[in-house]
Amino acid sequence: MRNYDVAVVGSGPIGSTLARYVAKEGFKVVILEKKRNVGVPLQCAGLLGKRIKKINILPQEFIMNEIYGAYLHSPSETILKVSKKDPEAYVIDRVAYDQFLSDEAVQSGAQLLLNHRVESVNIHNGEVFVRNGEKISAQVVVGADGYNSMVSRLFNSASENYEAVQYLMSVKGVERDYVHVKAESQISPGFLWIIPISDSLVRVGMFSSLPYKEASAHLEGYIQKNPQLKNSTYLKKYHGCIPIFNPKKQIVKKRAILVGDAASQVKPTTGGGLTLGFLCAKLASEVMVKALEIENTEILQKYQTLYGKKFGKELKTQRMVHKTFQSLNDAELDFMFSKLKEEDAEDLISEYGDMDTQSPLVKEMLRRGIIFSILPQLLSRRISSLWK
Repeated sequence: MRNYDVAVVGSGPIGSTLARYVAKEGFKVVILEKKRNVGVPLQCAGLLGKRIKKINILPQEFIMNEIYGAYLHSPSETILKVSKKDPEAYVIDRVAYDQFLSDEAVQSGAQLLLNHRVESVNIHNGEVFVRNGEKISAQVVVGADGYNSMVSRLFNSASENYEAVQYLMSVKGVERDYVHVKAESQISPGFLWIIPISDSLVRVGMFSSLPYKEASAHLEGYIQKNPQLKNSTYLKKYHGCIPIFNPKKQIVKKRAILVGDAASQVKPTTGGGLTLGFLCAKLASEVMVKALEIENTEILQKYQTLYGKKFGKELKTQRMVHKTFQSLNDAELDFMFSKLKEEDAEDLISEYGDMDTQSPLVKEMLRRGIIFSILPQLLSRRISSLWK
């Protein structure tokens, strides 16, 4: 049996980042990855908000495009244009970035073991059992093993997930500074997107609660009807799952903690998880280091408390926005977009909108009385009940 201070199950970007933080403090860290290669297959839209550079390392070589705004489409194509003077988001090479973060963890002192599928964990004593028969012991076991986390299922019910489908496509005449986002009640609170990578390459995708086959068919229909994608060429297809945010999820139990998708640490409004996951990796690593320094794993429980205090309000606001959009039909979505356009809300969204934190925009719209003034009276009462 090999002994470590920390065993991280999963070499994704969140797990690798946490491993780097802890290894830099001089502790013995191992990353256990079931796949032969880190980062493949791609299972992400690869669009990160501008805050990412303040939260984690992001070398310029992994940025494929800079995004300055978005076109927001209603079901019947009322369009709101949101723009910024400076880049609001980055389109990144996710596979290369994941591999970079894994390499950074190794260079900081962590050991990476590929082809090591973890089959079970004893969260009471920290023993980890690998499919190849190897047994590893650790003071702390980190579940960074994605939406279908084996570690999470040891003390949580199975996660609910959205299906995500995406194509890499070649298309001429792309406006590369703006993404396109379309809302439709059939897939709400999910949405459709077009993310430009270059002047001739885009990622076109969607996420929803529809089954995979229905989601794929819906995306195909969107592509065929979209004039922007006329004469486009399919290059690759990707499929993944996005965990549905669960505010009641337990993220610490005995010697085990969860981060990233395994902890359902995703934005309720967009399903994005990297920015929040990186922040949680930092938070978890700080608690973990203190626990290891004084050899008291009971301190790990502070991670759950600090997570709620630091992110609870923002996530609650986003969850209410999520519920609101889920309650609207296509006609109501169209009406809302039209009224927002009449209220000159494009400027307001441009000023207060942010990919990672939606609460400032929501608070400003509530303060100005815009949210309920743009909705019919009966609909307004229905949505008011969601926010109580």
